[in-house]
Amino acid sequence: MNKSRLEAFSDGVLAIIITIMVLEIKIPHGTDLTAIKPLIPVALSYLFSFIYVGIYWNNHHHLFQVVREVNGAILWGNLHLLFWISLLPFATGWIDENQFSSFPVAFYGFILAMCGMAWKILTIIIIRHEGPTSRLREVYKSDYKQYLSVVLYVSGIIIAFFYPLVSVFLYVLVAVTWVIPDKRIERNLKKH
Repeated sequence: MNKSRLEAFSDGVLAIIITIMVLEIKIPHGTDLTAIKPLIPVALSYLFSFIYVGIYWNNHHHLFQVVREVNGAILWGNLHLLFWISLLPFATGWIDENQFSSFPVAFYGFILAMCGMAWKILTIIIIRHEGPTSRLREVYKSDYKQYLSVVLYVSGIIIAFFYPLVSVFLYVLVAVTWVIPDKRIERNLKKH
């Protein structure tokens, strides 16, 4: 099957997710800077989640540059990924409402970890479908960033019950490692 419908659908879902998140930012009732002050945590968590959705969109785009075609399993694997990403607005809102309290921060980390696991599952499905000559298999000879991300997410989930802001720092650290799309994919595209 052609991959263009999967890419278009994914782009649409991710755009809706970003739209839902921005709607959580309420318009201030005052006209001075003090009216904006209560919105700072909401805006920061929105920015953080926006960056995460952007990272997934950007890396999804790069991932499907090396995929030749899709099948039903890849479609379901992609939906699985989109499901977990679609929970980011809920997790973001929960953090906002509870000012970065322990359980919401741990839950946010859980959602991020599940997004990461869904990404890994999707790449495994693609590699199985494309077989031993898969360009993605060539690119993903080592997955150190994915494994490091899981370790940091799990650490963040546990630490959230004691020091939620440290957990947020760990989640930011993971985001920083993924902001730049995987250079291995770009190098592979230049070779072919």
